[in-house]
Amino acid sequence: MKAIVMTGPGGTNVMQSIDRPLPTMSAGQVLVKVAAAGVNFMDIGVRQGNFWSEMPLPRALGVEGAGRVLAIGEGVDSLRIGQRVAWVYAPGSYAEELLIPATSLVPLPDEIDDRTAAAVMMQGLTASHFATDFYPVQPGDVALVHAAAGGLGLLLTQIIKLRGGKVIGRVSSPDKVAVAKEAGADHVIVDSQGRFAEETIRLTGGQGVHVVYDGSGPMTFRGSLNSLRSSGTFAWYGPVLGGPGPIDIMSLPKSIKLGYPSFMHHIPTPELLRARSARLFDWIVSGRLRIRIGGEYPLLDAAKAHADMESRATTGKLLLIP
Repeated sequence: MKAIVMTGPGGTNVMQSIDRPLPTMSAGQVLVKVAAAGVNFMDIGVRQGNFWSEMPLPRALGVEGAGRVLAIGEGVDSLRIGQRVAWVYAPGSYAEELLIPATSLVPLPDEIDDRTAAAVMMQGLTASHFATDFYPVQPGDVALVHAAAGGLGLLLTQIIKLRGGKVIGRVSSPDKVAVAKEAGADHVIVDSQGRFAEETIRLTGGQGVHVVYDGSGPMTFRGSLNSLRSSGTFAWYGPVLGGPGPIDIMSLPKSIKLGYPSFMHHIPTPELLRARSARLFDWIVSGRLRIRIGGEYPLLDAAKAHADMESRATTGKLLLIP
């Protein structure tokens, strides 16, 4: 069974394809044949040594995907062999086959193909958390969405619009403007230097936005603060690009609320994982949520997928196909 592992922390050169045996199946586990695996910035953080340092090397990469059940362990009665499933967090998903706890799997409806499922789980549940849970967007709210042409930004924009909000998207280059607008962004700011706040304030009539979703690293932190209106909410995420450094809470302006939302807090139980995934699938089937797949790579080209994502030149979701 082929899998992509890292031999140590570092650049894409530490990624290797190896043949590895599957561990023995335990009670409550399911063996899945991987049809598609999602590529996420989290995976880059793992490769760089920012996460999972307690796991032995070589360390399997990837957490998200979709596929079909091959075998079922003792005590699993919620799934059947041959059933199509998806998952948002199962370490080692860059592989041909994978053992996953049954409680981490979501059954797929026939209308959702494997690639779409693998493309929506991590970023879709994250966007759902951001706009319906961490800050429940209300009709008329204005949101600033960073990296609005990326996989998460495109989904977040659409969910905000579903809830009646307006979106100001920030993209890093002019060639990404059309993609962000296609997702529903009302305005798009082209900026790669962190100088977007003045335009955001102008577009909101001097008021500022109700909420900022910023996963773009330290460079944009100050501008995001300055883009908020009084009592606005700052959703900071994306640890791979680094944090803003120490913050004096008494220096935060305009009575804003600052938080670090994690998608795992959106799906703390198997029941919520399935319910909130089902809502995403319903939105897709009804045409209210569109998934943009920006690139598909053979499993053995995982290093190229990482390099392309790090270049910030991609749009939409990147997938690995075993």
